[in-house]
Amino acid sequence: MAASPTNPYSEAGVDTAAGDLAVELMKSSVRATHGPEVLGGVGGFAGLFDAGALRDFRRPLLATSTDGVGTKVAIAQAIDKHDTIGQDLVGMVVDDIVVVGARPLFMTDYIACGKVVPERIADIVRGIAGACSATGTALVGGETAEHPGLLGPRDYDVAGAATGVVEADEILGADRVRDGDAVIAIASSGLHSNGYSLVRHIVTGAGIGYGDNAADFGATWGEVLLEPTRLYTLPLLRLIDTLGGGVHALSHVTGGGIAANLARVLPQGSWAEVDRSTWSPSPVFRVLSDVAGTPLQDTEGTWNLGIGFLAVVSDGEKGAAIAALDGEGMPAWQVGTVRFSARPTGEFEEGAKGVDGGAVRLVGAYADGAK
Repeated sequence: MAASPTNPYSEAGVDTAAGDLAVELMKSSVRATHGPEVLGGVGGFAGLFDAGALRDFRRPLLATSTDGVGTKVAIAQAIDKHDTIGQDLVGMVVDDIVVVGARPLFMTDYIACGKVVPERIADIVRGIAGACSATGTALVGGETAEHPGLLGPRDYDVAGAATGVVEADEILGADRVRDGDAVIAIASSGLHSNGYSLVRHIVTGAGIGYGDNAADFGATWGEVLLEPTRLYTLPLLRLIDTLGGGVHALSHVTGGGIAANLARVLPQGSWAEVDRSTWSPSPVFRVLSDVAGTPLQDTEGTWNLGIGFLAVVSDGEKGAAIAALDGEGMPAWQVGTVRFSARPTGEFEEGAKGVDGGAVRLVGAYADGAK
């Protein structure tokens, strides 16, 4: 009897059959994000998107963004729960595009893992696809790469890139901002996907396991920390349409915190003070800060502290903006005002990520008096 042929790639630790099964398991969720603009279906070497609709634009500009989820994936791996990481990825990528007023068109993803576990990969991609559907984004392609020896069998990382479109004369940004504009905060759903290296440092240092019960929340620590990133895209696009030019700039509060991210979208020479007394940071931030034994202010350059997005709108439209966002299930409130007058003395954040923007600082105490 002849010996069965060997598969050198399999012997090296790469299971192509598992990869094929993972694709089969995710197919239906990916297809659910496809409209008539997507051609070719699932599994091609390249995703195809019909850009014919762009002919209706006066001067279409493409906007693109790429990002990952960061070390939050380590918590998903620790408790073997992978169905929310995909939403985090979409939130980090697609919600950067809406900052310039662009409407997302399509997205691709990349998953690198030590070992392809089809069900795990399918869970991740279902989360990506669900969030793509919720933001009006077609998931047109992706890649799963098995890297044995580089990553452990339970390890993986995710990344993605998205493309959107905006009319050239409708781009939001610093050039639209005016003296007296209102700064509107929009609530986060929790930590989102930033500052998890600090989170993990605090939890590990306190001897807390991700499977341990978090008494303050009625869930395990892992479940609390995996709360998915809120998706802002469609509510913000509807707000832009509703206010008809009243939205001047948007800021996605990600790495760097509130002040640095707001400063990026303000013009040079302007400044704003964000009033802490207008909100109370979510319990997850307070509990983590208490566990670490540090004041919340020490984490302001790392966590969003309850604000996931900021909108700079004309003063006359601030009431309408807050009402519209509240009506979308996005709690919103005014946290400050943009000024072009002489800046008060004291330390301000001035731009970030290479942007020479405005100046921002947080002032006062949080609503319940926490220091």
